[in-house]
Amino acid sequence: MLTGIHPILHGELLAALDRLGHGDELVVADANFPAHRLGATVIELPGLAAASIVQAIRTVVPADLYEGASVLLMTAEGGERPPVQHELVAAAAVPADRVEELERFAFYDRASGARLVVRSGELRPYGNVILRKGVVNASEPREAAQ
Repeated sequence: MLTGIHPILHGELLAALDRLGHGDELVVADANFPAHRLGATVIELPGLAAASIVQAIRTVVPADLYEGASVLLMTAEGGERPPVQHELVAAAAVPADRVEELERFAFYDRASGARLVVRSGELRPYGNVILRKGVVNASEPREAAQ
């Protein structure tokens, strides 16, 4: 166990997140997402809600705010975001203008380029998000471990 690290972030997941570079994308997927067919590294976190995983990941992975979307959602049928997507956006903690939606098959196509897929135990439909990693900046203040 490490101090200052969110308990969801176990060693294998931390190592995979550490391998991501600026602009690399990762998917946090619901339990129904076809994660293993994408060809990326897949880490399973069954029993955990997708938003909880996003929130934990964001404690160690900055969002890319350089240009374009930092967060991509799968457009839900009917056009309105279901509660799970509002939770994902809140957990990602990015400005509203950095969140975009992609049609279902466009989302799958974009996800196929992701370097990492974290499959959750989320059972609600549309509990999928693509996050783009930003730059870890040495000039940003860091909290000391307690």
